[in-house]
Parts: sequence; C-alpha cells; structure tokens
Amino acid sequence: MPDRPAAPALFGSLERQQPDALLAVIAMHRADPRPDKIDVGVGVYRDVAGATPVMRAVKAAEARLLASQSSKGYLGAEGDQAFTDLIADIALGEPLARDGRITGIQTPGGTGALRLAAELVAMSRPGSTIWMGNPTWPNHGPIFRAAGLAVREHAYFDRALGDIDFDGVLDGLAAASAGDIVLLHGCCHNPTGAAFSAAQWRALADLVAARRLVPLIDLAYQGLGDGLVEDAAGARKMLAAVPEALVAYSCDKNFGLYRERVGALWVQSAGAATSLAVRDTLLTLARSLWSMPPDHGAAAVRTILEDPALAADWRAELAGMRDRIGAVRARLGAAHPALSPIARQQGLFALLPIDPASVMDLRERHAIYLPASGRVNVAGLRDETIETFVTALVPYLSPMA
Repeated sequence: MPDRPAAPALFGSLERQQPDALLAVIAMHRADPRPDKIDVGVGVYRDVAGATPVMRAVKAAEARLLASQSSKGYLGAEGDQAFTDLIADIALGEPLARDGRITGIQTPGGTGALRLAAELVAMSRPGSTIWMGNPTWPNHGPIFRAAGLAVREHAYFDRALGDIDFDGVLDGLAAASAGDIVLLHGCCHNPTGAAFSAAQWRALADLVAARRLVPLIDLAYQGLGDGLVEDAAGARKMLAAVPEALVAYSCDKNFGLYRERVGALWVQSAGAATSLAVRDTLLTLARSLWSMPPDHGAAAVRTILEDPALAADWRAELAGMRDRIGAVRARLGAAHPALSPIARQQGLFALLPIDPASVMDLRERHAIYLPASGRVNVAGLRDETIETFVTALVPYLSPMA
C-alpha cells in the first residue's frame, strides 16, 4: 500500500495565549521578596489581619456535614435544589422566590451561572446580542463570546468624576433592539464600585421594559454593599418590571466559599408553562457543561440557612465584613480629593484615577500590586498599610481632582 501523507499535528495551529493579567499580577506579588509588599489586586475579602477566613457559620455547617453526611452519591444536574430555593429567598425575596414563572438550578459559582445563562440565550435565540457597560469584569466578554453571543458595549463609568455616567448608560442602551440582553451588576460593581441608585434602577427598569430588553443581572456580592436586602433591591425591581430575566448568583464572596464554587442561576419566563421548558433546557445544558455541580459548598450554605442560629451568625459576620470595607473606604476617601469618590462607592473594588504607567511604577518602586486598569481591592488594605498605600499613591493623583 502506498504511504499515506502524515496527518497534520492536531495542536500545531495553536498559538501561545496571553496570560490572565490579574493572575500574572498575583504571581509577581508572590515572587516579590520585599517584606512590605502590598497586594490590592486579588479580588477576595481580607480581614484586619490580611487573611481570607473561613466564616464561623461555614465552619459549624461543615462540622455538621462531616458528622451527618452519609453519602457522596450524585445529586443530579440541578444540584442541591434545597440550596437553590433557600438562596433564592435571600436574593429574590418573597414573592419572587416562589413565583411559578421563575426556575433555578445550582451552578459551579457565579461564572458557571453566567455561562449557563449565555448558553440558554444562545439556544433560545441564536446570534443574540448582549450589552455590557464599559468597564466591567474582564471575564464577562469571554464568557458570552464563548457561548456564541455578540457582545456590544455602552458607557458606564466617568473616571474623571469617579461616578456612573448614567446619561451614557441610557444613551447606549437606546441603541439596543427588542430581545437584546442587558448585563447589569446587581450591586458592588466590579471593577468600579459605583452602583446604581434606587432612582437609577427605576429609570433602567422603565427603559428595559419599554424597549423589551432582557436583563441578565450578575449578583455576585450581595451583602457586601449596603446590606442583604438593599443590595438585592435593584434586581428585584427589574424582575418585577419585565416578563423575562436572568439572575446569576455567587456565594463565593458573601459566604467566603471562593474555592468551593457555589452559585445559582434563576430564569424568569413569561409564564409558568414556559418555565418548565426553560428548566428542562437548563438541565440539558448543565449536563453537557459540567454534568453536576460540586456539592460541598452548597450543602454548607443550605445547612446554614436551614438553621436560624447559624443564619443569624452568618448575617452578623457578613455585616462585620461590610463594616470593615466601609471603614477602609472612608479612610481612603478622606485621604485625598481624588480618592473621595471611593467613600461613596460600595463593595470590594474601586478604580483609581491613575494610568497603567503609574500602576507599573507603584509596583516597581513601592511593591504595591494591582492590575494595569487601576482596579484595587480595598479590603486588601489593613490599618497599618493604608497610610503607606496612600503616601505612595498621592504623587500619581491629580491635585485638582
């Protein structure tokens, strides 16, 4: 038989990819031998000692699971349905959480919820467009594009003012067509920390309803802004105003379960009958994406929320985390006029009014690590490092700000 030509190498066409910018910053901080280095890049809560603790209620719930859990058998593509229902009470509240038009399943973190939402949209209406504010979490775009959605941007943040460019938001969304998806941060905007006011949420709900758009709300930091109820108010207002919506949720931050990947997706459809088809489709998609979500973190959250004492302790510790973030924001806001917007913002993140060259200089000269975008995690600062951070930062700030 004649020799067959060699098949081309399967992976020969692949090219090296740019590393994730934030992960690269984390690696550089880890490798820096300077003892006074400061990490305000990685997006996790840190306490006064600089640690990311396991919450008391989580520890107690895990101890109960260790003692009582009798099986590690499969739960199914929907995961722990009791978890999803209980966390819906926290996120959506009554009566939405028990509305027959809304169906939800557990996901691997908020990222899994966003990807599942994107896949559902792509299956329902191929070629759909999703609108995102600029800036947003850098992983939003790749998630939606990977699912086949067309991504368009609208204005969101006025960096000079340190506040939302709300006219820009409204003007940008005026170009959206009926049926387009609109990504909205439910609270604690990443990366800016600038959240919509109650009046702005009302105006957005009116616009979205009038233009027949479909909101996808990323609710990843509930309880770390103004409070559990307050942080969900905008999402609830939006769901009450429109027939169809999606809510992607993460427990990673407000339960401190970062490595456990605990999340949920809820979909509001036009009617209870449609919600059955939505649920079937969610389960089919989930089966092909990850088969079944991890159980341990969701079981811990369910155990907490089923026990009034554990739930109360979780709420108390979450309030303490929120108070600490607020205290750091207040100190930064009072330190320099250019930083004053930070005190009015919420959540872990703020976007400093500096350029990438200044970020590089802070890294090289002062061992202060943050992404080139200027996004800082304010919870990465401790009482003893705030003054050092501000002193190093001030030369890069505009004196007229």
